[in-house]
Amino acid sequence: MRNKVIESVEKEKIIVIVRGIAKESLIPMTEAMYEGGVRLLEITYDATGKTPDEETAANIEMLAKHFEGRMFIGAGTVIRPNQVELTAKAGGAFIISPDTNKEIIEKTRELGLVSMPGALTPTEIADASRFGADFVKLFPVTTFGPEYVKAVKAPLAHVKLLAVGGVDASNMEEYLKAGISGFGIGSNIVNKKLIEAGEFGKITELAKEFIGNIK
Repeated sequence: MRNKVIESVEKEKIIVIVRGIAKESLIPMTEAMYEGGVRLLEITYDATGKTPDEETAANIEMLAKHFEGRMFIGAGTVIRPNQVELTAKAGGAFIISPDTNKEIIEKTRELGLVSMPGALTPTEIADASRFGADFVKLFPVTTFGPEYVKAVKAPLAHVKLLAVGGVDASNMEEYLKAGISGFGIGSNIVNKKLIEAGEFGKITELAKEFIGNIK
């Protein structure tokens, strides 16, 4: 499955980041995104601990089963190795972290999942790649912008970078031209007010807008 997930990220280029959405809204929300063309989605763990990891893993499992064969569901904000294990047991396909953690990258690869750790500096990016990352999440990317991506890609052309943090429909093309392999998109698609109001058709339209920018 690893190769299929990697191919999907390279083809689809957009991973939707879902944080703090009620369980009962997850399936209709994700169906709306699927209708809009989204094929990869992450459910984030709660770094504060207010939402138990087991609850997050259960949501990942619910979506992974419901969308089996249609979408790849993974985990975000993975900061502990046991979260990798929970995600693997839940049927998750990939692991995304805010930082470069060798132990988490190695555990992810050991369990057959796709590794996407976060990094910012050239040293962190190179370390993540050496540790076994499949993609490196450049975060927060808008702190430095497309010119930084271009500069980093010059000596590190072999590393596949994902742009996360402040990416919107207006700047995606600039990042693609700079050498970005894909994007993590959060609240610009996961509009909580629309979801709470049950306006899932509008979620579909938001997804279509982003997907349209990379097709």
